[in-house]
Amino acid sequence: MELAEQARDRIAHFLTRKVEKGQLDQSARDAAVGRLSVTTEVADLADCDLIVEAIVEELEPKRELFAELARITAEDAILATNTSALSVTEIAAATMRRERVLGMHFFNPAPLLPLVEVIRTELTADEPYEAAFAFAEKLGKTPIRCNDTPGFVVNRVLIPLLNDCVRVLDEARVTPEDLDTGMKNGAGWPMGPCALIDLVGIDVHVHASEALYEALREPRLAAPPRLVRMAQAGLLGRKTKRGFYSY
Repeated sequence: MELAEQARDRIAHFLTRKVEKGQLDQSARDAAVGRLSVTTEVADLADCDLIVEAIVEELEPKRELFAELARITAEDAILATNTSALSVTEIAAATMRRERVLGMHFFNPAPLLPLVEVIRTELTADEPYEAAFAFAEKLGKTPIRCNDTPGFVVNRVLIPLLNDCVRVLDEARVTPEDLDTGMKNGAGWPMGPCALIDLVGIDVHVHASEALYEALREPRLAAPPRLVRMAQAGLLGRKTKRGFYSY
């Protein structure tokens, strides 16, 4: 329950920041926080029309949760996963309602980035898919349509590109600061690759790289040894205060 309370506090903090920036009225912020409830019981989700799962990025725990959600929710409930790299089809296969399972990949940090990849499997029905797409639009997000292929759209492009950037650190003997400066000022990136990996989480990036490499066996998808060593050492980026940079 402690983690749930921390999540509620973080959401309230983001909403407060929107008020401070003039993007949200205080009354709307207070109403939103008032509507938010937290629980540690899966059974409390039984009456939900749409559930977006965002647990640990591992296949078996997700499959176990989706099997339970399919058992307790109504037949017309929509079950979505926020996975960034795992197979939505394999997650859906754990349920008896595969036609109502899809992906809704919110990009991190979700309160700031507008993109949501709405992912359909071969078995996803049109009605739940269109409802999920419309829901993402109602949230003020910018959804795109994609199919259940490894890495979907953005990560299929971004992960090998970030891995290439990390390899350049060693091959060209360049510093993270200079690499980030180069990509921001030479390629127009709003954030350098090292700072971006620190933000995402080095362990998360390594895990996603491994999942893509397992699926496609393309060398560029494999996590560079430097990132693997950092993850093993617990240097995970912003969340541990140390990664390519210190925070």
